[in-house]
Order: sequence, then structure tokens, then C-alpha cells
Amino acid sequence: MSDEVRLWRVGSGENLCELNRSKLNLEERLQEWLAGDISVLAPDLMVIGREVETDYHGFIDILCIDPTGDLVVVELKRDKTPREIVAQALDYASWVADLSGERVASIAQDYLGDVTLEEAFRTHLGVDLPEFLNADHRILVVGSMIDPSSERIIRYLSDRHGVNINAATFQYFCDSDGSEFVARVFLMEPSDVELSSRTRGTSRRLPNLKYEDLLELAERAGVGDLYSHAMSKLEAVLQKTTTRSSVSFKGRFEGRRNAVINLIPGESSSETGLRYQVYRHRFARLANITVEQVEALMPAKREYWTYDSTDSDYEGYQGTFASPEEIDRLVQALAVA
Repeated sequence: MSDEVRLWRVGSGENLCELNRSKLNLEERLQEWLAGDISVLAPDLMVIGREVETDYHGFIDILCIDPTGDLVVVELKRDKTPREIVAQALDYASWVADLSGERVASIAQDYLGDVTLEEAFRTHLGVDLPEFLNADHRILVVGSMIDPSSERIIRYLSDRHGVNINAATFQYFCDSDGSEFVARVFLMEPSDVELSSRTRGTSRRLPNLKYEDLLELAERAGVGDLYSHAMSKLEAVLQKTTTRSSVSFKGRFEGRRNAVINLIPGESSSETGLRYQVYRHRFARLANITVEQVEALMPAKREYWTYDSTDSDYEGYQGTFASPEEIDRLVQALAVA
């Protein structure tokens, strides 16, 4: 790796004494350090598994999750050859890519034990667990050194094909008094790797729209006033956030926030109205009413809708709001609860 670190100890008389770089005596120590405090690799990660067995009988050294709910495969170099380490990391990533949110939660729960994933996520990462997990993933190859062949392959995958893969070395130093020091160096700037994966690769995670972008879409669709009215009313009773195509209004359910109502200005028009989606079971729980009463509150322009046909919590209605009164009727039910 080209970016080698040199360290000096400031001694008496302002003299600098260079510390000797040594080979990290045991790669297993590195795995223990990372599992104990993954922030030394990246501050936005939380460990959800060690030696995670894949369906193809491989074992992922460390599996992590980031604040967006994306997974990170951390694979230790150890004594593997360049072909072995990269091929193995890609093999694991191909398995991770297809994991459902339920499978991710199950893997995490096996590792976390008595602490729920929602609690651990909020404690370690400072935000609520996203409703949808594993929209995307990335790979980090870690070792005490990365050989030139591995560097070349990793750079090729990132630069030419947009694979979200990077490498990090933990360079080990020992002072004359036995004090130990470790420095971390990335092969490529992580932000550059992220950009390459979004522009050159097949990343499934697109950036969320900004509120001003969504307002512009609403105005362009001819529903700007109705959209602004819905925004002001709904944000008074629910927490808002943006997605890649909508504003999602969330309520708290058993310690985590889930979407209750989505506004989709990009699919709206002046002729039909402001596009919406409502999760009916979640709405019923928040408003303390029955599902039948939720249906009676819905606008005339509605149809059955589900995000995930296997879970009733993800079903509800979609349609269009034609007037402020239709929006106010829903908001009133939530405000009274």
C-alpha cells in the first residue's frame, strides 16, 4: 500500500524519535480489536455478526451494518493469496446482496443476544433502525498489509466496475519501552469509492431527494398548494423524512419509527391529485381505531396496496388526495389519539 505511515515520539528537548514499524504479530488480534470496537475501522458501523456462516459454507469474518441499514462485509487478509481474499470477499458479498431484512435481523439477533437490534442500533449509531434493511452493501478487506496484487485487483473493481470495495491496513508500531501503537490507512478515500459505486456501478441505493426537490416536483405536477398543505398538517403529528421518491411520515412503534403515510409528488398531477400511500394497520394502531374505520377515512380515490405481500403490516391503500379536507380528515384522527 503506497500510503505508509511513519510515527515519531516527541522526546525530551523537543527531539523526535521515530518508532519502528513491526509486523502485526497476530492477525487474530486485529479481528478481536475490530469486533470489540469497530469504530477504529469506521465510526459509522455496528457489528451484527462474527464468523457468519453463509448458505455456501463460507464464514464472513465480521458482518456490520451502517446507519442507512446497508451491510458491510469485513474480510481479514490473514495469509490468503490476492486471488483468494478478493474472490472470497466477492463470494460473501454475492450472498449478502440477497439477504432479506428478516434474515439480517435474525443474524444480528443471534450475535446481540438479549439486546434487540433496534436498541443496539439506536445506542451505537444514534438513529432509529431503518424500516428497510440491506438496500445495498459494501466490502472492506483488512490486514496488517495489502500486497500489490490485491491493491491492483481492488482498485480495478472499484475504478472500472464501480464495486463498493476498499482495503484498509492497520500498521503496527512498537516503542522501545514496549508501548504498542496502531495506525489505520485506507487504500482509497472512502468517499471516492462511494462515488464510484454510484456512478459506475450497479448500486441499488440512490440518494434521497431533498425537500426542495420534492416541492419542485409537486409544483411542476400542479399540486403545489395541496402538497404544502399536506406537509404542514402531517408534520404536526408525525415525523417526516425523505426517500428517493417521496416524503415519508413516520410514527413510533415499539421503540422504532415506521412509515405511516407517504406523499409522492412525482406521481401526482393536477387532474388526479396528490399521490399518497397509507399503511392501514399502522395508522389504526396510532389512531387507536379499527382497520375498517381507517378505510372509512380514506379519500374516494383509493385502491388496495401492499409493499410486501407476505406481511400485513406493509399493506394499506394508495390513491390521490383531491382536496385539503381529505388530508385534514386523516390528520384529525391522528391528532385526537
